[in-house]
Amino acid sequence: MTRSTRKPLRSQAWFGKADKDGFIHRSWMKNQGIPHDAFDGRPVIGICNTWSELTPCNAHFRELAEYVKKGVYEAGGLPLEFPVMSLGESNLRPTAMLFRNLASMDVEESIRGNPIDGTILLVGCDKTTPALLMGAASCNLPALAVSGGPMLNGRFRGHEIGSGTGVWQMSEEVRAGTMSQAEFIEAESCMNRSRGHCMTMGTASTMASMVESLGMGLPHNAAIPAVDARRQVLAQLAGRRIVEMVREDLTMSKILTRAAFENAIRTNAAIGGSTNAVVHLIALARRIGVPLTLDDWELGSDIPCLVNLQPSGHYLMEDFYYAGGLPVVLRQLGEQGLLHRDALTVNGKTIWENVADAPNYNAEVITSFAQPFKPKAGIAVLKGNLAPDGAVIKPSAATPALLRHRGRAVVFENVEELHAKVDDASLDIDEHCVMVLKGAGPKGYPGFAEVGNMPLPKKVLQKGITDMVRISDGRMSGTAYGAVVLHVSPEAAAGGPLALVRTGDMIELDVAARRLHLEVSDEELARRKAEWKAPELPERGYYRLYVEHVLQADKGADLDFLVGASGAAVPRDSH
Repeated sequence: MTRSTRKPLRSQAWFGKADKDGFIHRSWMKNQGIPHDAFDGRPVIGICNTWSELTPCNAHFRELAEYVKKGVYEAGGLPLEFPVMSLGESNLRPTAMLFRNLASMDVEESIRGNPIDGTILLVGCDKTTPALLMGAASCNLPALAVSGGPMLNGRFRGHEIGSGTGVWQMSEEVRAGTMSQAEFIEAESCMNRSRGHCMTMGTASTMASMVESLGMGLPHNAAIPAVDARRQVLAQLAGRRIVEMVREDLTMSKILTRAAFENAIRTNAAIGGSTNAVVHLIALARRIGVPLTLDDWELGSDIPCLVNLQPSGHYLMEDFYYAGGLPVVLRQLGEQGLLHRDALTVNGKTIWENVADAPNYNAEVITSFAQPFKPKAGIAVLKGNLAPDGAVIKPSAATPALLRHRGRAVVFENVEELHAKVDDASLDIDEHCVMVLKGAGPKGYPGFAEVGNMPLPKKVLQKGITDMVRISDGRMSGTAYGAVVLHVSPEAAAGGPLALVRTGDMIELDVAARRLHLEVSDEELARRKAEWKAPELPERGYYRLYVEHVLQADKGADLDFLVGASGAAVPRDSH
C-alpha cells in the first residue's frame, strides 16, 4: 500500500526522528503494545472523543471510537484516541454554552500539541459539535466529524413523544393541572429510551445536519439512529476516509468555504433547525476565516420548512432517517437552485454528487417545495431600537398570530425573578403582554443560557393559552417552541437597550418587517442609560476570563482572542 503524501506528515516530527527525542516519543508509546513499524510514516489519526457518563447523549462514544479505529487500521493509518472536555446539555450548569469556547481551546491545543496528522471528531450533544469543529478549524488539518446519532423515538402510553419538546409540553400541562405528577415522572423513562442525542430537530440534530450540509460529515451522518448498526458502519467508513484525506491534504479550509456556509444556512431553514445554529456557524466561520454575519441568515428566510419534525411538526429523527434523511432535503434545495452544487465534502465528492439521486420514501415526513410543510420557515433576523445589532426568531415554531404583535412589557431582571413571580396570582400579566427577560446573555448569565423560552404564567395557561411573545438576550433549546425572540444584541449586561426596558413599556414585534421596537423616546432611554450600572465581574477563574472576553451573540459568542486560526505548525521540542 502506498503511503505517499504531498508533504511530510506532522507526526514524523515526533516519531520519525533517530535522536533522543525520537526515542522518547516512540518508547513511551510502545508501553501500550504498539509495534515499532506503526511509526514508519503512516498517517496518525487522532480520535477526538467527547465521551462522558455525565453527557448521556455521548455515553456510547467509546464503542463508536472502536469502529473508527477499525477503519483507520484498514486504510493503513495509526489511530490514537484522546479525550477532550465533554459538554452535557442536560447536566452541565449554569449552561453548557459557557464552556463551548473552553472545550474548543482544549480541542485546538490537543491537536496542535500532539503528533496528529488528521482528526476524527466524535460529536453529539449540542455544544460538542461546534466546540470540536471550532477547535479543529483553528488548526486546519484534515478533519471529519462523526455524530453519535439520535435516540429512538420516545413512546409514552401509546403515543410518540420527543426529547425536550415533550418536556416543555408536559411540564406546562402539569402546571395547568391537566397532567398528574405521577404521569410526568412515568414519562421520563419513556422519552429517552435508547442511547443517542435528542431525536427531535433540536440543536443536536440540527448541528448533525449542519455537519452534513457543510460537507464535514459523510452522507446520512445527520439521521442514522445511534443504535442502528449503520451508525457503526458510518464510523468505520469515516476512519478509512480520514486516512485518505490526510494523504490528499484535504484540510478543513478547503471544505468550509463561503458556499458551504450558505448551503448550511438554507438547509437549516428547510429542516426547521434550531436558532442555536446561528451563533455556532458564525463562530465557526470566524475561526476558519470566512466572512459570515447575522444578516446572512436572511439567505434562508424565504425557504419553506420541508421536514415535518418536532418541535415545528409531528415526526422525529428516526422517521426522518427512514424517509431518506438529509440527502433528500439537499437534493430538493439543489433542484430549486438553492444549493451550491460544487461545494466539496469530506468524501472527496461534491455535495451534489452525494445527493443527486437521493430517494424520498415518505412525503409526509419530508415534503416538497410544491407542497411544503410550512412556507417561509427560515430564521428571521430582527432589528430595531431594542436590538440594534440584531435578534432572531424561528417563525416555524411560533404561533402565526403572534408574529405581528404590540403589547405591554412585563420585565424580569433575571431568571430567579422570573421563577419567583411567574406563577404569582398577583402578577399583572395576561396573554397580550410581552414577557421580557434580562441577564441571560453571554456576559449576563454568564454563558448565554437556554432560558429564553420562558414558562407562561399559570393563570394564562389555565385559560388554554399556550404561547405569548417572549423577548430575551438568552437562547432557547432547539427542542423548544413559541413566539420567542432570542439573542437580543447588545445584551442587557453589556448595556444594550434591553437593560433599559421597564414594566409597562410598549413593545412592537413585526416579523414580516423584521422590526423589534421599544416605544420609548431616545431622550428617556438616554436618561435611563445614565442611571444604569454594569453588573460586577466574576471574582476569578474561567468565569472571569469568559465575561471579560466573550463577544456578543451577533458575533457568535466566541472569545475575542480565539477568532481566527493559528494553524498546526509543529511546536518546538519538549525535551
